[in-house]
Amino acid sequence: MNFNRLVWVAVLCVFATSSISAQRFIKPFFTFSGKKTSYVTLNDDTELEGTIERIYRKKGLIEKIKLEVDGDDRKIEAGDIKFMYLPPSGWDKFASATDFMNDATQWGKVDLNNEILEKGYVYFEQTEVKIKKKKTETLLMQLLNPSFSADLKVYHDPRAKETTSLGVAGIKVAGGDSKSYYIKKGDAIAFKLKKKNYDEEYMNMYEGCDALIQEIDGKPKWSQLEDHVYKFATECDKN
Repeated sequence: MNFNRLVWVAVLCVFATSSISAQRFIKPFFTFSGKKTSYVTLNDDTELEGTIERIYRKKGLIEKIKLEVDGDDRKIEAGDIKFMYLPPSGWDKFASATDFMNDATQWGKVDLNNEILEKGYVYFEQTEVKIKKKKTETLLMQLLNPSFSADLKVYHDPRAKETTSLGVAGIKVAGGDSKSYYIKKGDAIAFKLKKKNYDEEYMNMYEGCDALIQEIDGKPKWSQLEDHVYKFATECDKN
């Protein structure tokens, strides 16, 4: 077995172990296919199908997309997009293969297009976000827990730092978890959850799920955030 094959075997083993050991958030995606169809729904519920020509970003956030629809180029402001499904490309596409297979049984319990998600697409939606104590903005955010997001949504923070990661031959294959996310519970405004503040916020996040709060027992671990959010979605009777 040559060196390159050894590297990929190691990569696949780490991915497999990660999928089995815990329910994971989808990793944030940054590159998208210009060949596969993207699905964009505007604020007025107009549905567009086309291919991505270009994505314009500012400070990591999508500001505008250039979409080819029926042979015509359309530039669409992020503020005009209600939600969209984009196909990842390159390494992002490979990484999504295991991420989206983690828990297909939950897809039917969220108000998303399961058929598109099953193909490995990435979901973005417009949501109100708290930027500062008294300031909010409406931003187009990537949802990281599409398969278990009915009650608690976790969005990618484009400015988040990461914890230490594990690499194989220069390829990051595990770890590197974000030190912050944006959290939206029900219809509330999404807020920024930082690693250092998890112990202050988890009671409000999981309110209504006494069993989970008792399990955490005043000692919330950032490394278990994904597991906690998953249990809140799947094991708690919040009625």
